Order: sequence, then C-alpha cells, then structure tokens
Amino acid sequence: MAPPHGDKSAGVKEEAAASVSSADNRPISTILFIVAMQTEALPLVKKFQLTEDLNSVFPKGVPWVRFYGNYKDLAINIVCPGKDPALGVDGVGTVSASLVTYASVQALKPDLIINAGTAGGFGAKGASIGDVFISSEVAFHDRRIPIPVFDIYGVGSRKALATPNLLKELNLKVGKLSTGDSLDMSPMDEASIIANDATIKDMEGAAVAYVADLLKVPAIFLKAVTDIVDGDKPTPEEFLENLAAVTAALDKTATQVVDYISGKCLLEL
Repeated sequence: MAPPHGDKSAGVKEEAAASVSSADNRPISTILFIVAMQTEALPLVKKFQLTEDLNSVFPKGVPWVRFYGNYKDLAINIVCPGKDPALGVDGVGTVSASLVTYASVQALKPDLIINAGTAGGFGAKGASIGDVFISSEVAFHDRRIPIPVFDIYGVGSRKALATPNLLKELNLKVGKLSTGDSLDMSPMDEASIIANDATIKDMEGAAVAYVADLLKVPAIFLKAVTDIVDGDKPTPEEFLENLAAVTAALDKTATQVVDYISGKCLLEL
C-alpha cells in the first residue's frame, strides 16, 4: 500500500528498506576483520598477503594497527587495537573493541564485519579445544543493572547476521557468545552466562555487535576455543598452552569463510 499523501515518515522508511535491499543484493566487496590480539591476526595477514598501513587512516597517536590488501575479488582489512602504549600488551576488551570498530567502519565503509578471535568454551554445551564456532547471538554477562529496562540494555543481546548457507557448506558449529571484560569467571558472571545460554565466552564480541548494530553494518562472529571454562585446568594456563594451535585452526576456518563469501551478496550467505 502506498503511504498516505503527506506521510513523510512512511516514505523515508520505504527508501531505507529499498537501500538495505539493494545492499543485500550487491556482491560483498569490502570485509573488515576486527581481531583483538596481533598473535591471532598475523597468520591471516600472511595468508591474505596483506600490507601494514603505515599512513594510518586512524587518529594520530592511537596504537591501532591496520593491515590491508586484495584477496580474490575482495578488499580485506584486518584491524587490531594494537599494543597498550604504557604496558605493551594487546588492547583486549570491550573498550578497545568498540573504539576500533567505530573508527574502522567510519574510515573504511565495509560491507561486512567479521570479529575473529579466540574464546573460552563450555564443555557442558559441547565445546572442545580447537572448535571454531559461528555465533548466532551475542550478549554481555558483566553489565548488571537491576532496574527495569536498564537490565535488558545491560545484557545487550543482539543477533548476528544469519548465514545458513555458509554454515551448511563449512559444517561449522553454532552457539551463543557471551562477552565480558574479565578472563576469569566470577559466580555472578557464571549466572549471567547461563542466563544468556552461551556456549562460548570472549572479551570483545558483544561490543563489536553494539557498534555494528548502531552503524547498520552486518557482522558475523568467528570464535575458536582455547580453553574449557567449566573444565579442570586454570583458564590462563590453558589459554596460553593452546593459543598457537587454536589460532592456526581459526586461520584455516577464516580463510574458508572468506573463500565462500567471495563473489556472493549478503543474502546468499
């Protein structure tokens, strides 16, 4: 039905819908990877033969690192928060993830965001070391605001881009992702993670999802399991022990994902 004469809001909504439909039907040309740790990113940089951007598109003085280049018919960008200027460690966590995602989308105008990285997995939900998951949904587990409506905002649950054909082609595991700013898991975090029905937990995903949703860029979340959160080993020890091998599994799967995306539009994923 045509909008009533003079109903400008209805006309704007129709234009927006047409714009989204057009984007969904256009072949994907630019991919933005958001990767928290350079250890996780460098195998992909090598695989896609990317170059570090020495004339940064980002504000002067920030430690953020961008690698870029072309792979098949795609422009690939991998952006990491870089090293903390004072301590020299990777800028992990939600604050860095939000900032680099926002700045990267503004500068690079990607068609698709892929948040790739490592995560803890829950054995009780079927996760094993080395498994690579695509997340169906993401949420926070450490933003507790026990006030009506603010509680929902705090959890910040968001759906990832649906990719049924990709999942079928690559036979990937699917699970919900829960995000918080601590590597360990307090009893209150655990209760929230259970409420989120999460199979994997990380320190960036829901923050990337928030920005992607705000800026209307579709996003998928590719997470490889380094440690079993409900297992017997201490998380830091197991994480470091498995990081190199699991990063290799992530690299392999991320390459398969990009190969599948090449030449397709969002609706074909």
